[in-house]
Amino acid sequence: MTRAEGGAPPYVAVVGDGGAVSPDVLAVAEAVGAELARRGAVVVTGGLGGVMQAACRGARAAGATTLGILPGDDHAAANPYVDVAVATGMGELRNGLVVRSADAVVAIAGGLGTLSEIALALKAGKQVAGIGTWAIEGVLRAGDAAEAVALALGD
Repeated sequence: MTRAEGGAPPYVAVVGDGGAVSPDVLAVAEAVGAELARRGAVVVTGGLGGVMQAACRGARAAGATTLGILPGDDHAAANPYVDVAVATGMGELRNGLVVRSADAVVAIAGGLGTLSEIALALKAGKQVAGIGTWAIEGVLRAGDAAEAVALALGD
């Protein structure tokens, strides 16, 4: 990751379902956010609920900066754990901005939106670690938050 090598923190996107997800998935997302914070990363998400909110909550509690790239026009739509909200007005097309804003991606569970972010990240040559997500060539499988973050950061 060239940004980290230059002394700046890595930006890592955490992607996953923004809707109702199981408490277990939320716990994993929160742990990923906290682990990224401990590793000095800026946490990038789509800024809404579900996995995105849980990752931001974990990151924020552990002292990281969180960046939410929102699909709509309203900054206030961001979850309460987003430090910097970018209202794009682009709908699902903002998934490309989430991925392009990051140096690496951690995918947690997720549906078709998550699949699109994984595909865009792989196409862009980004490291993608996954926990309980799509089984796609190029996605590094992780069993827990610490392993996912280590894989994403290239450890």
